[in-house]
Amino acid sequence: MSDVKTPEIDVMQGLKTVLTQIEAAVARRSKDLPQRTPTLVAVSKIKPVPLIIQAYDAGQRDFGENYVNELVEKATDSQIIEKCKDIKWHFIGHLQSNKINKLLSAPRLYMIQTVDSKKLADSLNKQWTKVRNGEEMLNIMVQVNTSGEEAKSGIEPFESVTMVEYVLKNCPSLKFNGLMTIGQYDYDMSLGPNPDFLKLIECRKEVCEKLKLDINEVEISMGMSCDFEQAVELGATTVRVGSNIFGARPPKN
Repeated sequence: MSDVKTPEIDVMQGLKTVLTQIEAAVARRSKDLPQRTPTLVAVSKIKPVPLIIQAYDAGQRDFGENYVNELVEKATDSQIIEKCKDIKWHFIGHLQSNKINKLLSAPRLYMIQTVDSKKLADSLNKQWTKVRNGEEMLNIMVQVNTSGEEAKSGIEPFESVTMVEYVLKNCPSLKFNGLMTIGQYDYDMSLGPNPDFLKLIECRKEVCEKLKLDINEVEISMGMSCDFEQAVELGATTVRVGSNIFGARPPKN
């Protein structure tokens, strides 16, 4: 993958622009929101290793991948292992049970943001204990399908409390970090705040109230290249941005 020729993309400038936009969006936040600085996950899907190294050299540490094979290939790339020793890999795609072992074997795997069933949580909990032999807990988020679209993964919003409670009580190898949503694509922001973002915020509030969790310790991962600024304004603690940093992806066939 490192042999792929990279087009002329100014990753450093893209990253700088996105971080400046995040900072400005935090400043516009309501003061009653948790004032946590959001984590930027640079989504490197289908982007070659040299661009990831450029972003790392510019100070970026958190990177997101949608596909298990691609994450593992990049995480085990000799250049990344040598040059990106503090990289953190976030898995942000749909995780099939037959790919769990492969994903958990990836060096520097930091978080799985897309836990969407008790069965998946159980499998991750069991396999992480075997693969990492009692190392630190595996960071996870629970994915919520806030838009109700059949094509998207995630639990129903009303299941958020029971799902989080299940992880906390039954999965000692998993560290619950928060809730994640993909949300509706191409939402018209002139209509007001994205209802999917508002729904995830509502889910977090309910989870924290019913399970007596500190809301400042429960993350919400929402917002992508097209809408991350509004997500940050509304209180996102993690945003997932790809094309604004690495350049546009080619259209799907």
